[in-house]
Formats: sequence, structure tokens, C-alpha cells
Amino acid sequence: NGELVTELVIPDSVTSIGIYAFRNCSSLTSVTLPDSVTSIGSNAFKGCSSLTSVTIGNSVTSIGDSAFYGCESLTSITIPDSVTKIGSYAFYNCRSLTSVTIGNSVTSIGNSAFSGCSGLTSITIPGSVTSIGWNAFEDCSSLTSITIPDSVTSIGGSAFEGCRRLTSITFEGTVSEWNDITKGTDWKIYSPVSKIFCSDGTVEL
Repeated sequence: NGELVTELVIPDSVTSIGIYAFRNCSSLTSVTLPDSVTSIGSNAFKGCSSLTSVTIGNSVTSIGDSAFYGCESLTSITIPDSVTKIGSYAFYNCRSLTSVTIGNSVTSIGNSAFSGCSGLTSITIPGSVTSIGWNAFEDCSSLTSITIPDSVTSIGGSAFEGCRRLTSITFEGTVSEWNDITKGTDWKIYSPVSKIFCSDGTVEL
């Protein structure tokens, strides 16, 4: 019963955080994962509603599906360069999240990974990312700016649905490269995005 644990420091002997490991530890406020940890299992910290601070060690390669789902007090997260994949629903409804730094090795942002993160105002996707999942940033209602690198080849359906303050997107590639991206159905529905600023011109939507 981990309900009274407030601060969690994982010892260096631990290499992985198992599925459901600390789910619903509602008193947990801070977590530090050492460099020995290489993976965070699915649902590991799901529903840790008081969690405000998470430090992810520099050896973690994957953040599991729903790993921090519903961590509604989490204010910032830095995803280290060791991480290659952000799982589906990983930070779903982390509505206090105002700062996200995505490391330079992430290649895929999972389905609904940041859906419902209504405190996020801006996001920069690193040049390692090739796919943005469906509903990835759905209902990020404070998001005013996003930068998408020219490495991205697919944007999932409803990826930016309901981003009510997002009026434009900066794309680091050319107009031609933007047009070549596979975009899912309603990728920007209920968002006021009207312009894509590319390196060699503007796309009017």
C-alpha cells in the first residue's frame, strides 16, 4: 500500500519500472528515476494525482502507454535524449503541464500522448520525430504555437483537434514537404489553424 508515500527515490539497482507499479499512489508528490532505469512500464504512475515533479534518468528508452495518465498536478517534464518512443496516452489529461521538453531521439509521439494537456502553451517537436499519433495533442486548449520539423512524415487523425487557440503552425521544411506529409482525417478539426509557415513560403488552409 503506497498511498502514504510522498517522495520516491528509486535505487540504482532498479533497471525497469513495471506496469501498474505506482498506479493511484495519490499522495506521491515527487519521483526521481536513476540512470539505471531503462524503461517505464505502461500505467506505471497512472492516477498519481498529486505528483508535481518527475525526474527521468538518462537511460530510459521508452515511456510506456498511459505511464503518467491523469497526473493532473504535474507541471513540467523533460524527456531525455535516451528516449525513442512516447507511448499512447503517456501524459493524457496532465492538465497542469505547462512545460514539455522532448529529447532529440524521440521518433514517435503516441496516440493521445498529450491529449487534454490544457496548460500547454507551446511545444517544439525535435527533428528526430517521424510520426505524430492520432489525437496526440487533442484538446490542448492553451496551445498557441507549435513547431514541426521536416522529419515528420505522418500526422494522425484529430492530432490537433480542439486546440482552440492554435492559429498557425511553423513547419521547418518546404511547402512541398508539408504537402507530402500524410495527414489523418480531421487532423486539425475544431482548431483555428489557417496558416502553415514553411521555410520557403506559407500554406493557407
